[in-house]
Amino acid sequence: MTIQAKDEKAMNTDLDQRISFNPRQCGGQPCIRGLRIRVADVLEMLAQGVDQSEILTDFPDLEGADILACLHFAAKRASIARLAA
Repeated sequence: MTIQAKDEKAMNTDLDQRISFNPRQCGGQPCIRGLRIRVADVLEMLAQGVDQSEILTDFPDLEGADILACLHFAAKRASIARLAA
């Protein structure tokens, strides 16, 4: 494994750890670092063209890496293979 691959793996692990699941919070939907900010809400804002800096201003508890974690989470979910009947 190259140094770059190790760094990328460590970064992905850090991003994964920013996403939390708690059945008593937001209906068990994935949230960011235990906050009541859902991954889906951040992704929806990005999809609507809201700039990352505006999201960070509107949600001062968020960090830039949290937005990257949401995108990473969505990318991993999109790559899950599903069988069609």
